[in-house]
Amino acid sequence: MRARYERNLHALTKNEQEMLSGKRVCIVGCGGLGGYLLEYLLRAGIGHITVIDGDCFEESNLNRQLLSDENHIGSSKTQTAKERAKAVNSEVTVTAVDSFLTEDNSEELLKGHDLVLDAVDSLAVRRLMGTQCAKLRIPLIYGAISGWYAQISLIMPGDPLLDLLCGHGTEPSDKSALSFTPAVCASFQAAEAVKYLCGRECSLNGGILYVDLLHMETELVRIRL
Repeated sequence: MRARYERNLHALTKNEQEMLSGKRVCIVGCGGLGGYLLEYLLRAGIGHITVIDGDCFEESNLNRQLLSDENHIGSSKTQTAKERAKAVNSEVTVTAVDSFLTEDNSEELLKGHDLVLDAVDSLAVRRLMGTQCAKLRIPLIYGAISGWYAQISLIMPGDPLLDLLCGHGTEPSDKSALSFTPAVCASFQAAEAVKYLCGRECSLNGGILYVDLLHMETELVRIRL
């Protein structure tokens, strides 16, 4: 076992740590949630990570997006993510897709992964991602933030939970996000991802975790489907 993973043990077994090195995970979105997800999964030792995002960094990202800094304004988010990955854990294979997820490319980009992580801020893209994950039989870890609040869930193939969460509503007008909210949301997502990839019981399967950082409250709601 490499020294870089020593502090992952005994929280993870040696076999679990080795198991993670063979897993393929896709992060859709490299902004607020995506940057933190990448950081956590790199340090956990996931063997292959695909990052998908067609956007570039702008000044308004600086308040919350881990991968953004003043020197990367105008730079590709996925290429910056790949640079960060090389600096943090060069043993991880990172595939950077400098494109948005669309009807035309979603099947090709998502197939072959063990798990997909939702790091987008668009209901339309989230619905597309959910539809394609269901078709490909890939579990999806949902994460969404607004201001002080976050929601997280594990959505298994065939589970209609994402339809309940997204419905057919319009895009939210409130795009506020504080610096710590995506970090907290991504921490829960990453924890659930590691448990799933190691074959452990996942607390958010069939439930939604609501996080209220303003009042320091959490609530796990079980959904009868």
